[in-house]
Amino acid sequence: MSCPQFEGMNVYEHGVDVHARFTDLYLHLTQGTPLQLEWRLPEWINDPKIVKNLLPFEVLKMYQIYHDCGKPFCRVVDADGRQHFPNHAEVSYQTWMQYAETPEDEQIGKLIRMDMDVHTVKGDAINEFIQRPEAASLLLTGIAEVHSNAAWRGQLNSDQFKIKMKQLDKIGKRLVATLK
Repeated sequence: MSCPQFEGMNVYEHGVDVHARFTDLYLHLTQGTPLQLEWRLPEWINDPKIVKNLLPFEVLKMYQIYHDCGKPFCRVVDADGRQHFPNHAEVSYQTWMQYAETPEDEQIGKLIRMDMDVHTVKGDAINEFIQRPEAASLLLTGIAEVHSNAAWRGQLNSDQFKIKMKQLDKIGKRLVATLK
């Protein structure tokens, strides 16, 4: 809670916000409830194969809230005063696993370790990514996270947001084509 994610939001609040975004989208996709938050969603998002391939909601909740739990332990501030979190997915995984007791905790740790993959995977590596059983869960969480970050900063119409969503859309199209 004392580690800033960015101005005005700490790492824990960010996780809670990502989960709130995900929940809004999840309820829309599973129960048809109207979206409560502002979204820029890809066309494939309503394909029922996406929801069918999600991991259990409670596992996703814990993953989303604590996905950056290691950031306080790898935070560095550069000469210009900007913070960076080198290797934060691995540090977060190691931090989470110190307290893991159940198979669900181990699954959450695995998701935490893979958290950045949906944002960084490129080229032929996309094919490997979409074969993972966690791919749909990581993808929808990535969409929730990108929306959370952009909405918090008032940048849902920014070029940076559009570039990130274009990458997630590309992965999503390929994933939907392979899901059963």
